Amino acid sequence: MDIYDYDVKMIDGRNKLIGDYKGKVMLIVNTASQCGFTPQYQGLEALYRRYKDQGLIVLAFPCNQFGHQEPGNEREIQEFCASDYAISFPLFAKIEVNGANAHPLYQYLKDKKPGVLGSRGIKWNFTKFLVDRAGQVVKRYAPVDRPESLGRDIEQLL
Repeated sequence: MDIYDYDVKMIDGRNKLIGDYKGKVMLIVNTASQCGFTPQYQGLEALYRRYKDQGLIVLAFPCNQFGHQEPGNEREIQEFCASDYAISFPLFAKIEVNGANAHPLYQYLKDKKPGVLGSRGIKWNFTKFLVDRAGQVVKRYAPVDRPESLGRDIEQLL
């Protein structure tokens, strides 16, 4: 399988194939609404607005596995992202990124781009994966890596 073969559920319940984003540079992020890193939504939205016309898509996957910092349901998450951050990039249904119930997309991402010292697990909210136009996972960023610092890497792929 390649990244384009994975099905995901949008935050409104519709199914979506990652293959619908074929040919785009993707920034895939696990998110949470009550995290110290939540203000990164602002930076993610700024990146999306800056580069979307050149082919960037940001894909946000809410996750409640880290400190229970995403306790809301999909409607609450969507309302929060719209009202507090004016998010216009795609939001997906809440998923797990680690453990036996980890979403297959995240199993794939972690396999293709392990973390520090080869660790497979996602350490916290706002871990980011950069995927090129050919579907190759080219970089993994830690939660502390601010979206504003990713511009150069994104530009190289656009």
